[in-house]
Amino acid sequence: MKKLWSGRFTKETDARVDDFHSSISFDQRLFREDIAGSIAHATMLGEQSIISKLEAGQLVSGLRALQKDIEAGQITIGDHYEDIHMAVESLLTERIGDVAKKLHTGRSRNDQVALDFRLYTKRACDEVVAAIDALIEVLVAQSECHLQTIMPGYTHLQRAQPITLAHHLMAYAWMLERDRSRFLDAKKRMNFSPLGSGALSTSGLPLKRERVAEILGFAGITQNSLDAVSDRDFAVEFISGASITMMHLSRLCEEWILWASQEFKFIELDEGFSTGSSMMPQKKNPDVAELVRGKTGRVYGNLLGILTMLKGLPLAYNKDMQEDKEALFSAHDTLQSCLEILAPMIETTRFQVDALWAATADGFMNATEVADHLVRKGLAFREAHEVAGKAVQVAIAQGAKLEDLSAEAWKSLSPKFAEFSPDEMKEFSHALQIESAVMARTLPGGPAPAAVLQSIQILRARIKKVE
Repeated sequence: MKKLWSGRFTKETDARVDDFHSSISFDQRLFREDIAGSIAHATMLGEQSIISKLEAGQLVSGLRALQKDIEAGQITIGDHYEDIHMAVESLLTERIGDVAKKLHTGRSRNDQVALDFRLYTKRACDEVVAAIDALIEVLVAQSECHLQTIMPGYTHLQRAQPITLAHHLMAYAWMLERDRSRFLDAKKRMNFSPLGSGALSTSGLPLKRERVAEILGFAGITQNSLDAVSDRDFAVEFISGASITMMHLSRLCEEWILWASQEFKFIELDEGFSTGSSMMPQKKNPDVAELVRGKTGRVYGNLLGILTMLKGLPLAYNKDMQEDKEALFSAHDTLQSCLEILAPMIETTRFQVDALWAATADGFMNATEVADHLVRKGLAFREAHEVAGKAVQVAIAQGAKLEDLSAEAWKSLSPKFAEFSPDEMKEFSHALQIESAVMARTLPGGPAPAAVLQSIQILRARIKKVE
């Protein structure tokens, strides 16, 4: 196949170079974006009388018909094309003849690929945000079902304070809310059309870049042609956002894996989202969660790869930048598949409410309530904290819980308790109950049911506001 740039050369490219140079194996997924950009460009060329309106109409009709046939599977884009841009132009030429050769007027593959890649990444942001929203809604729905379900909260993987399951699940919902905001924010920065930047210094033809941007739904145009063709910040931002999101998903999956174990028994995974063992008949493995955890490393690798590829490039375009697409495509595919599989996995998970409650019985998770109650009675927190710590020592020695210690034991720990009336001791005993400890935490962002409900309302309003 004759190269678009063959006029300068007298010798055919080595076949091995053609294979090494080709990007069609992966960039053919950009055919929709390439055709959309070409339709907008051809429309503008006709409106500016750079080509005739008849020619522009032929180009647009031919491109639309070509897209329809590709989508219908009537055309297969073969590996003999160098890239998707040459494939589209060659196929169009076969259909409408020499007028197709006018499509590239005022355009370079440098600004063409920059345009296609931005269009793809914008769409990828929308797809990821939609998948994040679906996962958030599953987490919120489960939270609403478990506002009263009490469980241990952990620090250092040690039982720390009692919380509600709803509070725990909503922590991940809020992580995902930040993730979606990153993609939406990144989309705003990439929403400028680079077409018309040419290879690096625009064009001497009377192109109307703003018209192309308008047709394609961009907010405006890029303001420096050198930057426009060499910029891949938008791809880096997308993969960075994907990496952070995958980190959050991996953390969630790590807990699901722990909770599904016999050591925790906090959840029962649906059989449709579990696997067995080829040797051990009793096994029920959390493979979905483990795969998400494992795939996180792949997305991190994509981020490191594209950053390393870009770090030493002089302006403007360099062939190294062909390596940008596989990194972003891989990150997008991986993140999208993980988001879409986790939503039904979490939706079908059965939480073992009794086991979650039973786990609050050990670990002296109401020790902070001792300190807080003494603070409310006027004792300095540092002193109250020491009293609570000594109370734990006494309870351990007696093999008892804090709420089971006698009034005499408490009085021996601090003279403050000697001031308590019988009613005040009852009040203190009530404060030490696990349910009381949870229900007392009504501050915004806390685990009490009312606080979690408020958090859910705020989250939903925030998502609705930016849609």
